[in-house]
Amino acid sequence: MKLYKEKLLSELQLKRLGEHQYSCSSCSYLDKFLQPYWNWLVSKVPLWLAPNLITIVGLILNIVTALILVWYSPNAKDGAPRWACALCGIGLFAYQSLDAIDGKQARRTGTANPLGELFDHGCDSISTVFVALSACIAVQLGNHPGWMFFQCFCAITLFYCAHWQTYVSGTLRFGRVDVTEAQVTIMLILAISAIFGPDIWSTKVAGFSFRWCHVICCVFYLGYIQVFFAFVRNVAKGGCGKNGSTIAGTSVLSPIIPFSMILVPAFIIYQKSTEHVYENHPALYILAFGLVAAKVTNRLVVAHMTKSEMDYTDLSLIGPTMLFLNQYFSTFITEYYVLWLCLVWVTLDLLRYCYQICTEICDYLHVELFRIPHTGNTNTKRISSTSTSGNTEKNGTNIRNNKPPRSKKK
Repeated sequence: MKLYKEKLLSELQLKRLGEHQYSCSSCSYLDKFLQPYWNWLVSKVPLWLAPNLITIVGLILNIVTALILVWYSPNAKDGAPRWACALCGIGLFAYQSLDAIDGKQARRTGTANPLGELFDHGCDSISTVFVALSACIAVQLGNHPGWMFFQCFCAITLFYCAHWQTYVSGTLRFGRVDVTEAQVTIMLILAISAIFGPDIWSTKVAGFSFRWCHVICCVFYLGYIQVFFAFVRNVAKGGCGKNGSTIAGTSVLSPIIPFSMILVPAFIIYQKSTEHVYENHPALYILAFGLVAAKVTNRLVVAHMTKSEMDYTDLSLIGPTMLFLNQYFSTFITEYYVLWLCLVWVTLDLLRYCYQICTEICDYLHVELFRIPHTGNTNTKRISSTSTSGNTEKNGTNIRNNKPPRSKKK
């Protein structure tokens, strides 16, 4: 008996995905100022470069530079080298820039399709984990593990909530203070740590630590509270489906079930650990649970694009279950080793899922993930005849190609 399905998407789901139209609204303060830069940047990109390749290169740069920071400060307490903070800031800037132009490149090359939207959101769900973690390491927030837990899981939760309300309303909405502002703020935090060193955040002025400035900034300026209440209002209005249901005709509260199966165990294991596995290894802990959340978020995006019900169970949840059962049996195995096993499992499961879902969509749409077909290739006729996110015009502009980068600190 296989642990996973041979086909993740049915023919009906693939058909609905092919008919999917991307819908997004944004009133971000910074987006309009960065648009000229993004337009200039995409004009320098060769036409043979595939949009999804641009996205994945940006994600790799972001992950690698963040992991360098993790390598030097896995407990988020030790001061990472200044150059590592600077490199992480550059990696985030590169990711933001490349994430902003992938849709523009799709429009330039006439290769926009639903796979591009899904691939973009999938990369953003992974990036969110590393961006949140790198911000905490840069200010040595591991000295306050409760705040670090709140910071990272708040970012992951709000990213999930953004796609939850999209599943409900059919439109992805960004506020005035949203992802772009969050990314720029974290770049500034990394720049300060690079210039003055991470210890600057421990300096006290009149008994007040600079590190708390970062916490307050994340909670209030970046609009955590504002974004959350906006999400509650949107969900409370009801969905675009029949009788106020979601786009798939399900309850507007249904997406809370799979995500609570991540958030609740993460908090319980953190609180009940006799070996203080989270306090001693916060980076490892957040990466493990964060990648599980990324997998579940990807499934929510797929459910939205295919107008289908979201499954409540997932193979990636085996990872947190191992930690939970180990605690239940009085830590029969050292929690540190189980945590590593959990991270390896969820990473492999996420990669397997992404590969399988992309392969199925590519086969259906007759496209290649990282390569633009030659002009006149007959295999592209399905795309040109299908109403997709990249071909949908709204108010005279292509709404996918002018999308803000999505990394819900989103």
